[in-house]
Amino acid sequence: MEMAAATDATAPRLALPVRRRSNRRRALRRFFRQRLAVIGLAITGTLILIALLAPLLAPTAYDASNLMVASQYPSSDYPFGTDAIGRDVLSRIMYGLQTSLTVAFTAVAIACLIGIPLGLVAGLRGGLADFLVLRLVEVMTAFPGILFAIFLVSITGGGIRNVILVIGITSWVVICRLVRAQLLTLREQDFVLAARSLGTPEWLIAVRHLLPNSIAPLTVAITLAIPTAIFTEAGLSFLGIGINEPTPSLGKMVADSAPYISVYWYLGLFPTAVIALAMLGFTFVGDGLRDALDPRQN
Repeated sequence: MEMAAATDATAPRLALPVRRRSNRRRALRRFFRQRLAVIGLAITGTLILIALLAPLLAPTAYDASNLMVASQYPSSDYPFGTDAIGRDVLSRIMYGLQTSLTVAFTAVAIACLIGIPLGLVAGLRGGLADFLVLRLVEVMTAFPGILFAIFLVSITGGGIRNVILVIGITSWVVICRLVRAQLLTLREQDFVLAARSLGTPEWLIAVRHLLPNSIAPLTVAITLAIPTAIFTEAGLSFLGIGINEPTPSLGKMVADSAPYISVYWYLGLFPTAVIALAMLGFTFVGDGLRDALDPRQN
């Protein structure tokens, strides 16, 4: 009898982890059944690996110039050619990819640090807090993101740190609205009401119950925010107010190729192709995660 009682007592504790593991497996199976999602995962994995190993994979340093080989078309020695001062375009693209991904991931992390707490406060507290957060969101939404980023960078100046801060400050709105909407849906659920009746603090309810149940849509939103950050950084660098020399940037490489594009076509083609690949890869992964984590698919 004691053994049976012990078995019955442990059964509810084991059911939830087993169910979570089975849900993860089903989500993974749905993700890997999508061809575009798998292609996107392969693209993003390859680009991240290249960015991480750029110092080892790049044939030369990104700022190493040799005027004797300036403006050479793609060849066996220089697969992506050289620029006007003899720098290897392939090496600069590898380091530029590293710069773009560093900016994107760090800026999205900053956006999460701003958007998630504000969304938690608005969705959990309601009332005046919700009103103030919504007004701030409306003010931020009134400005187009890229134009607001251009305005802020023009004030603060270029450089990788300023670009990261500006992109993070201008891209938290979507995450905040998503977290708020999730909490408004979840805070009246039975498990939240039960936790409140037991005297659980509001912040603990948010951290232990509400945020974990918002992970799926939040993961999708974060994944889709990365290509937006990459594009914003490329746009700022293209305008000459983003990453400063000599740090390479894909957007700046495209901008620098403009005067020579009619003759030295490769200077703009290869950086543009890498930007497009990065955006497509992360977009495919985000769409795949959205379909795999959609509760309606269960």
